[in-house]
Amino acid sequence: MSKPFVASSVTAMVVLIILIFAMSAEAQSTAGRAQGIPRTADGKPDFTGVWAGPGFSHRVGPNDTDTPMVSRFDPKKMAPFKPGGEALMSRKLTGNLLQDDPTALCLPNGLPRQILSPYAQHWIQAPGQLVILYEYMHFFRVIPTDGRPLPKDVESTWMGESAGRWEGDTLVIESTGLKEWVLDATHDENGSRWHTDALRLTERLRHTDATTVSYQVTLDDPKIWTRPWTQEFQMKLHPTWKLYEFVCEENNRCEAGKCVESEVQKTPGD
Repeated sequence: MSKPFVASSVTAMVVLIILIFAMSAEAQSTAGRAQGIPRTADGKPDFTGVWAGPGFSHRVGPNDTDTPMVSRFDPKKMAPFKPGGEALMSRKLTGNLLQDDPTALCLPNGLPRQILSPYAQHWIQAPGQLVILYEYMHFFRVIPTDGRPLPKDVESTWMGESAGRWEGDTLVIESTGLKEWVLDATHDENGSRWHTDALRLTERLRHTDATTVSYQVTLDDPKIWTRPWTQEFQMKLHPTWKLYEFVCEENNRCEAGKCVESEVQKTPGD
């Protein structure tokens, strides 16, 4: 066999491989378009709209209804605890709401509990940026999606500091700078569940169809668990929904006109 023939055969094989990959990519793109996944002008999946997040059952009914539920992290999905980690996460109930569940006294949910809240959330996507408006307590997040790294040495807050990037059609959002706070709405014989100020939160979102999004939440708290772990939830788009006002006063002792005094609400000298 002559060398020119061998070279020609290799070239033909390379061309064939390139064509196969191109056809596969086109097939995946066509499948995405066939599902009707909304996209922005630059071709990115578009998450704009009002969503029922993980805190809903997603059994959508007539008149665009959805059922709120109490959504929690599944302990079976958690990574093994570090020595002393379980005690850091599960805190025995004291009867003092400020220690057991500060949200019950109108303090913020914080992340990641805000994600699991059974209230609507409005996502507004723009080039290089995503804004999330949460109905619950009117909290919001402004997230750059241009791939910039997270800032270092940020002040700890309830919602932390977030930065996003694209991995194909998946939007990845990482958050740090989260103050030690309540993890979710769990209150049981083991107490309430908390994360520490070392938590690094990663959200991965991708459309599974035009109105449904897979919402993966990965928690990496090296003070509690030996490794990161992930739980998957869903969001459901509701075209007819809008956000309503939600007002909650800190340390409200007269909810619904019924005033109840507790130790945490007393002032010195009472």
